[in-house]
Amino acid sequence: MEEEFKNIAKEIACKLRMLLNKKWDGKTAILEMKNNGYNQWSQMEWIGWYFQFLCERNLSALMEIPGNSYGNVTFDAFKKVPWDFKSHIKNDQDGKEQTVIIINDKAAIDNAIKQYGYIGLIIAVGYAEWNDTNRTFQKWVEELKGGKSEYEEKRIERGAPSRLRKVSFNLKDILFVKISNRELGKLIIHRQGRNSNGNMRMPKYALDLKDINSFEHYSCFELC
Repeated sequence: MEEEFKNIAKEIACKLRMLLNKKWDGKTAILEMKNNGYNQWSQMEWIGWYFQFLCERNLSALMEIPGNSYGNVTFDAFKKVPWDFKSHIKNDQDGKEQTVIIINDKAAIDNAIKQYGYIGLIIAVGYAEWNDTNRTFQKWVEELKGGKSEYEEKRIERGAPSRLRKVSFNLKDILFVKISNRELGKLIIHRQGRNSNGNMRMPKYALDLKDINSFEHYSCFELC
């Protein structure tokens, strides 16, 4: 099983290698998604969606996209086992190190591992730059969308502060992480709070990259 995971990861890495050491400009990425009819182009957290867009475009001949579903949760891809595409920004807007990444629904991961033995994560890792205090990038996105979103309108009604938007992302590496039953206890259980209807959201697993050596994992650089 160990060799299987490494071989699949290497095959995927060689398809994604050309993405490394690239700076993703937010405006360019959003327009690329929009012009290609990608329905998540207007999401505030555009970096993760752009990576998923790039994976879908570059890996569609190699993997089944999307992957299989468990309840209401669908994995991003399938090749021998379920895979998810994730992004991780290593710095916050104040420059502080960030190491925890929320991965997926706990029950879905548990069931997928029970069925296939393990799941795989493909994680784009890098550093972000944030909007200036005049929020020119945020204003540009709102204009492109045709105005403020319902979510933004409700935030204004509540008087909640507006978060600065990420304007670019410097991709430094792509990690391939294997999670099997023996590693589940090393993950963090992330409680999400309530939905808008008041019902509790299902818990998710989160991975602390400080513990990455507890998992079988590979860097895109060492694979391809």
